[in-house]
Amino acid sequence: MTNKDINYEKGLKSIWTESLANNQEPDDKALLNHLKTVHQHNAGFTEKCASTCRDEAGRNSYEWLAEIVPDIDGVRVLDLACGSGPLLKILYDRNKKLRLKGVDMCPEELALAKARLPDNVVDLFELKAQNLTAIDDNSIDVVLCHWALTLMNPITPVLNEIRRVLSSGGLFATLVNGPMDAAPGYSDVYNLIYEYVQAKLPKYGEIDLGDPRIRSTGSLKNILSEAFPDANVNIETSVVTMKGPVAEVAETAAGFFYASFILPSEVHKTMLLKLSDLLTISKQNRHFKSQGRFSMPISRLVVRK
Repeated sequence: MTNKDINYEKGLKSIWTESLANNQEPDDKALLNHLKTVHQHNAGFTEKCASTCRDEAGRNSYEWLAEIVPDIDGVRVLDLACGSGPLLKILYDRNKKLRLKGVDMCPEELALAKARLPDNVVDLFELKAQNLTAIDDNSIDVVLCHWALTLMNPITPVLNEIRRVLSSGGLFATLVNGPMDAAPGYSDVYNLIYEYVQAKLPKYGEIDLGDPRIRSTGSLKNILSEAFPDANVNIETSVVTMKGPVAEVAETAAGFFYASFILPSEVHKTMLLKLSDLLTISKQNRHFKSQGRFSMPISRLVVRK
């Protein structure tokens, strides 16, 4: 992902952003249009930050989520909103006899997933999570969803479809944002980016992408308990961090926030300078560029059907 990919001269526009600009409530179609617009122009952007940030054990969030899958030949796994396929690649490299499927609504992302995986080792489908028509009832042992559930609305049909395709005793595991105060400095990064975004679209944040209940692990756990009334729902929280030249850290961190894509190019550059100041941990000298650190909280929720 290059700077050119994520910065538009006047900022990214979609039906969703136009609704906010006109003080209207975006509907589900507007959300779908916005997500497709972002991913069409920036396919693969999610994995840049998610793959780089690591926990104390050295795992990125994909690897942490992948640990849920039993390392047993023939286990049937569905990666819901698989994007460019990093999670599928981790699973395939670990055990080539897993039976892997991936679903995403963006053809640009699926093209990247297809390119990174050997031919015919993963079945990929262009589908919305609310209507998994290509997946049979009770045909999946593990459903995984990496950082996409927070963007889905309506959420009830998604959970109904997950429950439908899962086999008896199957697992659903999702990776979502953790409590904001769990990672040092994360709320400062969030507030800085949203300060710039809300100067352009004041209602952004008051109205955000997806179902707002999914953005709190507590309310998400309640939703999952309702969707899977006889299941156990377990939640774990961790922190992942990346370090490096501060300008690179700031650009990668900002690129993980969907909100940053709507900023005009010049505003985006100004925001990145402020963010670099915020993330700096050591100043430049004759031998080293200024270094930065970005940490974010993550939570892994696991449901056993």
